[in-house]
Amino acid sequence: MVSDAQKLIKEMIKQGIEPDIFIYNALIDGYCLRGEMDEARKVFDLIINKGYVPDVFSYSIMINGYCKARMVDEAVKLFHKMSDRGLTPNTVTYNTLIMGMSQVGRLYTAHELFKEMVACGQVPDVMTYSILLDGLCKHRHIHKALELFQAIQRSGFQLNIVHYTVLIDGMIRAGHITGAKELFSGLAMKGLRPSVHTYNIMIKGLCKAGAPNEAYELFRTMEEDDCLPDNGCYNTMIRGFLQNNDISRARQLIDQMVDNGFSADASTSAMVVDLLLSDGKDKSTCGRVDTREEITGADVK
Repeated sequence: MVSDAQKLIKEMIKQGIEPDIFIYNALIDGYCLRGEMDEARKVFDLIINKGYVPDVFSYSIMINGYCKARMVDEAVKLFHKMSDRGLTPNTVTYNTLIMGMSQVGRLYTAHELFKEMVACGQVPDVMTYSILLDGLCKHRHIHKALELFQAIQRSGFQLNIVHYTVLIDGMIRAGHITGAKELFSGLAMKGLRPSVHTYNIMIKGLCKAGAPNEAYELFRTMEEDDCLPDNGCYNTMIRGFLQNNDISRARQLIDQMVDNGFSADASTSAMVVDLLLSDGKDKSTCGRVDTREEITGADVK
């Protein structure tokens, strides 16, 4: 993409045609996607020197690139320059910078940006709230996440399954499995259906909490909810059985997994082999899946 854009720009200049801001934006975006922020900045500064006025999209691309490269201070500097040039950051720009701050643990700054965003008349969207909740949960600020969640509900904003899944995951990470279960069980009353990802998080949480039987009951209800388990769900449940030393049911689920066209990931495969060998049994006790190669569906030497 970058090389194509470079060639196009060189060819246009050769023919006396000056590339427009859209073409330069494409080149900047290409460099940002490759993490080459120095090159991206050179092009950004070049278009300013040529007399172009970078638009909101130009700034948003650069800010996103800096945030992904964890160069958030550079992102903030550029963000402030937008105002100096009379440009108003949009919701996407704010979301990008809020996410960047959240990812590096600067949650106070992220929240201040959110308040500024609202004060400036930009309307928070689904992504805004998802980013804020995820940042708080990932950094173990579960009580603040719950406060924000409740504030969003009071505002009348329609929270979706993504927001609930983020909070359920955060509660499980913080060791609040009971609260996570209550949130999960209340989804139907909210008119929401758990996604495969939501189920996977709950199943994993229950297994880690030493409740594989409850996790398996949840696993079995997925089909009733028209939400078929994917490869991740099978692996999570199998590992849950193995972690609780229930080899028999792990074997049964491996058979079911293979029948449905799925395969174990490396972590599950290693657990199966290690547990069976440490138990003094041959790997063939794992039923139809009798080698590590067959378990993973890969050629393991």
